[in-house]
Amino acid sequence: MDETLARDIIGYLRITDADGYRDKRGFFEELTERLPWAEKPEVDELFAYYNEHYMLEACLMKHAREAIAACREQGFRLGILTNGTYDIQYGKVRHLELEGDFDVILTSGEAGIKKPDARIYEMILERLGTSGAETVFVGDHPVNDIWGAAQSGMRGIFLRRSFAWDDELGMKPWRTIDDLDELEAIWDMNK
Repeated sequence: MDETLARDIIGYLRITDADGYRDKRGFFEELTERLPWAEKPEVDELFAYYNEHYMLEACLMKHAREAIAACREQGFRLGILTNGTYDIQYGKVRHLELEGDFDVILTSGEAGIKKPDARIYEMILERLGTSGAETVFVGDHPVNDIWGAAQSGMRGIFLRRSFAWDDELGMKPWRTIDDLDELEAIWDMNK
């Protein structure tokens, strides 16, 4: 395949998948119709391939290990709250060898509700044994992470990545960062 075409396809995939937030079955239906397949697969084939291989492609964000260590040094309890199925999200956590770094991991698939529903934040707070007022939520999605967490009283640190801040939310994040290595300075400022 031509390198330019491959790059165009990857760009198309990222945009049409809405940075991972799109329903996968609908996404795969579209892919079977839109991509230049040598042999067009069935939607179920794509779905099965995704379920088997997707989590193995997960990569840690830059400075993730250092950020986790800095939080641990502060004595913070750490949790992961993520939208997605149990198998896929835990598969990524295991692949990245993060299980031992977090006190609680909760997926929307196991909770039966998704971010930004306030009930899922209440669930993670209960499992962490903390209140919203004493909890900071770091995330890269304005609604699902920062606004949603604020509904349960958490302070949000917005990690600028794929999404721009939405001024229509009627709130601002507690802090905004461009990289995870900026967290340590925030903890130092707030001692």
